[in-house]
Amino acid sequence: MKKIILFATAIMMASCGFMQNSTSNNTSSQATASTQQTTVQNSNAANSAGQGAGNALQALYAQYKADGKYDYKNMQNVLNTVTLVANCEGLKDNYKDKTYLKEFGKGMIASSLGLVTQNNVQTVTNSLVEMVKSNENVQNATTKVQEGASSAASYANTAAQYASSISSLLSLFGK
Repeated sequence: MKKIILFATAIMMASCGFMQNSTSNNTSSQATASTQQTTVQNSNAANSAGQGAGNALQALYAQYKADGKYDYKNMQNVLNTVTLVANCEGLKDNYKDKTYLKEFGKGMIASSLGLVTQNNVQTVTNSLVEMVKSNENVQNATTKVQEGASSAASYANTAAQYASSISSLLSLFGK
């Protein structure tokens, strides 16, 4: 009887050790998969944000070229400015992340109809990063959009806050 109990105890201890190793390996694999999934999600988010920013930049530039200036009183410019700012929101936290910036740039190149190219993507991205980092009103503008602010005056004030940054950015592309 003692031999059976000792044998059963040895088997239980061995299986517990096996289960612990199996669980820790499984946990490690899950952590690696989770990290990889987060990286992919961040890359996708960066690319999508870059595409939104590229679309807004292209629209702003087309109007800038037509008007010869950035008109922050033009409602379409205001909406495109707010869209640009909202899509650049992720740059605040990720401006040092090379992978995020690369994916953001790819998105801008893909959606800006040739305005943002391999040759100027770094300069454009750096300008957007500086705009987002230096202007404390970015969060306020994004919050206003998210809250559904609908008055033209509110949007115009938001655009006016960014007028010089946007003008400088658009002037990178010439007229």
